[in-house]
Amino acid sequence: MMPLHKKMQPGVQIQPCGQKLNSFPGREKDKVVIVMGATATGKSRLSIDLATQFPAEFISPDKMQVYKGLDIVTNKITKEEQRGVPHHLLGKLNPSADFTAPNFRDMSSLAIDTILGHDRLPIIVGGSNSFIEHLVDDYDHCSFRSKVDCCFLWVDVSKRVDEMVRNGMVDEVRKMFDPNADYGRGIRRAIGFPEFDNYFRNEPFVDPKTRSRLLQEAINEIKDNTCKLPCRQLGKIHRLRNRKLGKGVDQAWKRNGKVGGRKRERRIFQPR
Repeated sequence: MMPLHKKMQPGVQIQPCGQKLNSFPGREKDKVVIVMGATATGKSRLSIDLATQFPAEFISPDKMQVYKGLDIVTNKITKEEQRGVPHHLLGKLNPSADFTAPNFRDMSSLAIDTILGHDRLPIIVGGSNSFIEHLVDDYDHCSFRSKVDCCFLWVDVSKRVDEMVRNGMVDEVRKMFDPNADYGRGIRRAIGFPEFDNYFRNEPFVDPKTRSRLLQEAINEIKDNTCKLPCRQLGKIHRLRNRKLGKGVDQAWKRNGKVGGRKRERRIFQPR
């Protein structure tokens, strides 16, 4: 029987560097699913749904979730939500380390080879669209394009900041707050960390009313920055789709309110 990661039909075929796909007669390429979308759109939930249909392992291309710590601020998927599906590049690095697009390309390429070696489907979930683009379209590093076909899925936007605050975001950031830290390095660049700087600096010295106001200002700033981020992300998604991927990309799951049950399963899993 042919392995699953070879049987799955790609939504998009990425041509290999300098060669056409038909220049490899009789060769069946491996498949990789890439789930894209702006911040807080439900990409992780969609990916878990995919993993209930296909034996799969996940790779996170998120610039912040690769670091250890700040699980709420960076919105890491919890162990319970992972449902036992292996996740690669999630919570691995020291919070002060640098993690670049070439780093992601090299580490994710190794993870893909490992997952395919397990006879499972690699699913790259959310995160940085620029990291994904660097992996898929790096002409100086052709191994990805020459080895795999890709199915790209993307999803739409919803809000999350209030839920993060309820889940303990403020206390989580407080534990890592350092007035001398560099917000331009490592995990402290994440939306939801630098916005609290003014609040934590003044918290011990102000009255409760002022403290409450500063906290709300920080939360509002996080919401503003969270709303701005999808605009930039969607711009990258559309450029990637229009310039590089052609017309074959599937908008598999559009979440404006609750879409679920059999209707949602038909939209995701059944061929058109």
